[in-house]
Amino acid sequence: QVHPLESGGGLVQTGGSLRLSCAVPGRTWSTWSSYTMGWFRQAPGKEREFVAAISRSDGSTYYRDSVKDRFTISRDNAKNTVYLHMNRLKPEDTAVYHCAAKTGRGGRVIVASEYDYWGQGTQVTVSS
Repeated sequence: QVHPLESGGGLVQTGGSLRLSCAVPGRTWSTWSSYTMGWFRQAPGKEREFVAAISRSDGSTYYRDSVKDRFTISRDNAKNTVYLHMNRLKPEDTAVYHCAAKTGRGGRVIVASEYDYWGQGTQVTVSS
């Protein structure tokens, strides 16, 4: 089993920044680096939605349109950790943010059902 562990959420004012971290302990480098890692979020009363992903192979990154130019996803393979740097936050970014690991090849990184392991989530609240 893989248990991603998120941290870094909190309360921030509009325009502020946060950095979310997701650690996947207990995996060897070769195993960890084979995962595509993604961030999803879910606001109250809404469906879970894709935020960003970083691929297993070449480190390609993917973002939903509303966070492009504000959020950056990165990974540190030496630490088995993926980060989501969030800048210029808006109230509509308020949600529980979940980290997920995708072990299979192919598929679509923006689709939640493609991911095999999920963290419990961390709350991000942006006040207006």
